Formats: sequence, C-alpha cells, structure tokens
Amino acid sequence: MSSGKLKLGRYDVASYAAFAAYSLCSLSIPIVIVAMGADLNFPLDKGGMAAGGVLHLMRSVAIVIALILCGAIAGQIGKRISMGSCMILTGGGILLCAFVPSYWMLIPCLLIAGIGEGICEGVATPFVQDLHKDAPERYVNIAHAFWSIGIGICVLGAGGLLTLGVNWRIILACAGGLALLTSLLFLWKENPDRKYPETAGGVSLAAIWDYSAAIGKTPRFWVYCLGMFLGAGSEFCLTFWTAAYIQISFNASAWMAGLGTAAIAFGMFAGRTYFGLIARPGNLKIILLAAGLGTIPVTLLLTVLSPAMFGSGVLFFAVLFFLLFLAGIGIAPYWPTLQVYGVHQLPHLDSTMLYIYFSAMGIPGCGFFTWIMGVCGDHIGLKHSFFLIPASLVLFSLVIFLEGWVFPKKELAEEK
Repeated sequence: MSSGKLKLGRYDVASYAAFAAYSLCSLSIPIVIVAMGADLNFPLDKGGMAAGGVLHLMRSVAIVIALILCGAIAGQIGKRISMGSCMILTGGGILLCAFVPSYWMLIPCLLIAGIGEGICEGVATPFVQDLHKDAPERYVNIAHAFWSIGIGICVLGAGGLLTLGVNWRIILACAGGLALLTSLLFLWKENPDRKYPETAGGVSLAAIWDYSAAIGKTPRFWVYCLGMFLGAGSEFCLTFWTAAYIQISFNASAWMAGLGTAAIAFGMFAGRTYFGLIARPGNLKIILLAAGLGTIPVTLLLTVLSPAMFGSGVLFFAVLFFLLFLAGIGIAPYWPTLQVYGVHQLPHLDSTMLYIYFSAMGIPGCGFFTWIMGVCGDHIGLKHSFFLIPASLVLFSLVIFLEGWVFPKKELAEEK
C-alpha cells in the first residue's frame, strides 16, 4: 500500500509533457478542421463531414499498426528512446500537415503522425507504470490528466488564434514544433544516478510472441477490449466533433468552439486528477460504472439543447459549456482506469503487452465512431448525430457491469 504523498521525478515530467504534446497534436486537426475544410475543398457544412472523419480513420489505422509493433520496438531500444522517437514522428507529421496543398496530401502526413502516436499510446502508460510499480493506478490517471491539459492549450490557443484570423497552417506548425521539443526530455543525456528503470536486456521477439499468444487465449481480455472500443469511441466522438458541433449547429465563432472543447478538457483534467487520487485496485470498477452511467444523461442533453430554450445567448452558452465540463469529468476515467483495471484483473499476463493491446482496441473505436459520426452528420446533422455518444456509453456500462457475471471470481481464479 502506497502513502498519500506523490513522488515525482524527471521522467514523470517528461511523460506529462508527452501526454500534453500528444493531445495537442491529436486535437489540433479537429480544432482547425472547419477552416482546413474550407481551404482544401472539403467544407464541413456542405457534405464534407465524412471526409473529415476519414482523416482520423486513416490516422487510426497507422496508430493501430504502430501499437502492434511498439512492443517489439520498446523491447529492443527501450521505453525511453521509444518515447523520444514517437514525439519526433508525431510532431514531424503534424508539422508536415501545415504545408500540404490538397486534402489527399494530409493522409500520408497523418499516417506519419499516427505511427508516432501509436508508439506513444502503447508505451506511455507502461512507461509511467515502471516508474511507480507500487501504485501505478494513481500515477497513470494523473499522467493521463495531462492529455486534458494539452487539449486545453490547443483549443483555447487555436480557437483564439483562428478568431483573430491566424491561418490554420501556422497553428499546426506550432503544435508539431512543441512535440518535437518534447522529444528532448526523453533523449537528452541521462543523469547516471537517476536513470530510467529499463527492463534489463530488453525483451526478445520470441518472448513478445509468447506473451501475445497467452493474452489472445484469455477470454476476459476480449471483454475488456470491447469496453476499450466503446469507451474510447464515445470519448473521442466528443472531443473530435465538439468544436465543429458548436460552430455549425449554433453559428458560433472558432473562439466559442474552442471554449466548448476547453470545457471538456478542464472536466477531463479534473476527473482524471480526482480519480487518480482516489483510485485503488478495489474501486476501479465502481469508478468506471459511475462515470459511464453518469455521463449518459449529460450527453443526451447535448442532442436537444437549443438557444430557443433560453432568454439569452450568454445563458445558453453557459449551460452548454457546463454540460460539456460535466461530460469531460464523466469520460475522464474510461481509458486509463479500464486499462489499469484490466491489468489488475489479469495479473498472470504481461502488463506492458496488455496496455499495448488495450490501446490497440481503443484506437479503432476512436476512428470508427468518429467516422460514423461524420457520416451521420452529413445525413441528419451533426447535432443529432451526437446520439451516438450516449448510445455507446450504454453499451460500455453494460460491458463493465456484466464482465463480473460472465467471469465470476471463481472462474477468474481458475484462469490465473
């Protein structure tokens, strides 16, 4: 049992910066997508939402491929070098997006960024876990909270700059540049007395194959994968499409759209920080169920909210931002807490590979639901397509609730 005081060092700071830079690069595209679509001939208000969804779908393909391979990569070169390298790929890909002349040129640039993001997605959580083997559930949630800080920086900064007339290309160049700088926190010369605790000798490809085979044969693993797919899909639908939802549905400025996404980010930061402080192995399932069920009515309200319900635009946006803040708190624990919960429930399996494969199932959820929401937006309007979020949360909550019935403690003990 760990004490209440947190113990932080250089690589905690590096991991926090990586999560922030990762989210900054990941969300910079959704924030500028309305301006980008108008400039590159796929306007979102004229049938271009599906094209916007394809961008993240293709990016997700690269992320999943990198996730599958990152265990072997980290096993050969170590987690520290892997983290530094992934920041270079992520930042470089987004930086290249700033110079593309057409829509189709965005795809190879995002594939490069996706490879870096996939490595980061697979390695960042076990990177933090290895720093704090005594209480990973606390430090993992807190590290993931910095994803929300990156979102906040992105949406407030990018939204404000777009409103002031700054070109979207400059915004992407800045986001990519910051990720490139973050790589130095990992790749800079180490203090000999405070080296990162790498696994001695690395991990062989044969061992990785054996770990993977054991994981794939475990039925309970696939239940958690389904939860990751649904939870990640609902989370990213909200974070990816909210800015466009506010601009298109309510004819608002990029700044107001940025404030809306910032409300989600602040909610996610508050949620992940709080859940990180209270998380213990025995209450992780309760946290997931409470968050899933509590977010359903909040996201349902987003589909019916209208300025006509209020006497003034100020009151309407205040209520909208408050709901988005609550939604941010609700979706905060899905990704990190379900990963840690799955690892706790499957202690006989390799934890690093579990984190990687859980993420490998979460990322397709992000890409699939984002694309489906864009397709629905083209046909029924983006506001009504937000029904997809509470629908996926209902299924997510059912999976978390029923996994204890499908795999009771007796069966789990036999599996171990």
